[in-house]
Amino acid sequence: MIARLREQGYRLTPQRLAVLRILAASRKHPGVEEIYERVRGDFPMTSLATIYKTVTLLKEMGQVMELSFGGMGCRYDGRNPHPHPHLICLQCRNIVDVKVGDVTGLCKEVSRKTGYRVVSHRLDFFGICRECQEK
Repeated sequence: MIARLREQGYRLTPQRLAVLRILAASRKHPGVEEIYERVRGDFPMTSLATIYKTVTLLKEMGQVMELSFGGMGCRYDGRNPHPHPHLICLQCRNIVDVKVGDVTGLCKEVSRKTGYRVVSHRLDFFGICRECQEK
C-alpha cells in the first residue's frame, strides 16, 4: 500500500501511515469509527474526515475492499482487498474471512449458465458466532 501511494504522488503523513498499518494488520475488518479511535490514540488531533479521506483513497486505489452492510454500516478489509467469502455474526457483528471451495469455478459456472460476464462477486454468510451462541 505504501509503495502504491508513493507511486501516485501522495504524501505519507503519520496519520495516513497509521491508517495503513491498522488496515493491513487487522483481521477484524474495522469500520471508519474504529480506525479513527485507534489512530487518535497516537495522534489525538486527527479528524474523522482525515480517516474517511484516507480510507476512500485506498478503496479507489484498490488497496482496501469496502464491505457495505446497510444498517450495519461499512467495514474495510486491507489484508485481502480482493473478493472473497466472509462470515458475519448477526449479534456481535464480527466479520471473519472464510475459506470455502472453488469460488472461481462458481463464477465460471454462473457465467456459463447465464451468459453474463462476471466481473466481480461477493459471497457473505450470516449467522451467530460461537461466542454469541454461548451467551
